[in-house]
Amino acid sequence: MLAATLSTTFVLISISPAYGAGRGGGGGASAGQIPAKASGGSAKQSIYATAIHFDESKNGANKLAAPVTPATDWTPPACWYEPKWSPAQFKVEFQRRWNIPTASGVGEAHAMDEARYIKGSPYKDFNKSQAGKGMWWDAVRDKTREKAGDAAAFDCDTATFWVKNGVTPKVKNAVTPEVLAKLAYHRIKLPDTKATLAPANNTKVNLPTWAWLDKANFNPVSVTAALNAGGLNIHATTTAEPTSLKLDPGTEDAITFPSSGQCPIVHGQVGEPYVKGNADETPPCGVEYLRSSGDGVYKLRATVTWKIHWTGTGVTGDQPLPDGEFGGTQDVTVQEIQAIDR
Repeated sequence: MLAATLSTTFVLISISPAYGAGRGGGGGASAGQIPAKASGGSAKQSIYATAIHFDESKNGANKLAAPVTPATDWTPPACWYEPKWSPAQFKVEFQRRWNIPTASGVGEAHAMDEARYIKGSPYKDFNKSQAGKGMWWDAVRDKTREKAGDAAAFDCDTATFWVKNGVTPKVKNAVTPEVLAKLAYHRIKLPDTKATLAPANNTKVNLPTWAWLDKANFNPVSVTAALNAGGLNIHATTTAEPTSLKLDPGTEDAITFPSSGQCPIVHGQVGEPYVKGNADETPPCGVEYLRSSGDGVYKLRATVTWKIHWTGTGVTGDQPLPDGEFGGTQDVTVQEIQAIDR
């Protein structure tokens, strides 16, 4: 199917003879490769004009930071539409796409695209008469999800279309502040979730183990996405803030504090650090193992839930997005000895 298979990149490409120049999905670039300014190319390159730029200066930066995972089955867009070409640029792009050997099926597909973009049904001569008044819009795919075979990356199959400057087309996943916010969500990186334990790593049966997270590593993180093309100047900032820590002891032979295992964040603190002299107190966040781990270890999993929201062009106040999660496991050895010197 023409619409589902066309894939161009910003560098040297390979095109099957059955591909049509105007079918959607012509942009095969990932969000991570979108240039900040419009650029041109040679006959071996896709001519494009994009303006999506990502500012990640306030994103998670430590070496173990990793992408956020939505807490539900929601996912950010795997493809979207954005302004790419002027009439002159699209003419070169059209010629580049059809610079292929003649083969069965090419004639009919080429004739359809000629009729659409050159002969006046609905556009004539690549809309050159409207130069400066608008741009050609086309689809872009998230490269990572496309390579992973995510079918959603091929959902944007609308043929390349013309949009007047300053107008947002009424097409699903056409770039808007909200779409920018969702694309920024996909770039959010969260710090490694490793709880500090007291006792550390080696604990005892029936002894409460305190758990907390380093406050300095769990500040809000954000990514800003902006588009300045096609007469549009829009932006969105997506922010993730930690709200709670959930502990999974890695065995049913344990109890958690609180009993739900969900430790709230109080005054910016995730759990409470152990202080000498608190050995007989119940930790506000922690775990107590009821059985020895024997010759092995328990896999304690600590997962932080992040509240995610966005703000940007045309909206007032924070707009909600699905919560995100990020967690990690660590080994805990539990021994039978009852007493321990902290």
